[in-house]
Amino acid sequence: MAVPVSLMGVPALARTAGERGEAPTVTPSCDDGDDPTPPQMEGPYFKPNSPRRTSLIQAGTPGTRLTVTGYVFGRACRPIPQVLLDFWQADAYGTYDNVGFRFRGHQFTDASGAFRLTTVVPGLYPGRTRHLHVKVQAPGRPVLTTQLYFPGEPRNNTDPIFDARLLMNVRTVGNAKEADFDFVLNVPQ
Repeated sequence: MAVPVSLMGVPALARTAGERGEAPTVTPSCDDGDDPTPPQMEGPYFKPNSPRRTSLIQAGTPGTRLTVTGYVFGRACRPIPQVLLDFWQADAYGTYDNVGFRFRGHQFTDASGAFRLTTVVPGLYPGRTRHLHVKVQAPGRPVLTTQLYFPGEPRNNTDPIFDARLLMNVRTVGNAKEADFDFVLNVPQ
């Protein structure tokens, strides 16, 4: 089942319906046989062997703090534990660390399929809107490579890679931002 056109700009949150035992109405149907969270290109800045960590912030890191939370679900809308999530992004100035592992790290979902990432809002660089890169892999399954986006960004309209189905829910909390996004993997349950 395809996502209705009227819902294309709505962030994906399978957890709301999943907690009530219902199929999500915003994301594509969890049992349609497709890869419900859309894949996107890896880009030129991925580096393997990132450190295992849930915070990409070091002492003195400039930028607006961002905490991203969410869950990883399978096609039956049940959470998946021990899913690998490998994040990488530009710093607050739009620069990627291609020598070390600043703003790079991987983690695993907990027993309830949840993850939490602490970082900063990435800066802009030519041709792209603000985004986070992520590789998501359930145990023994193929890797989903995708990107997460921020709503209301002017460059969303001009970035040829931007996909509104990958918008996070983002809110301002004090001087920081909080965001959430749930991944739905093509994993039978």
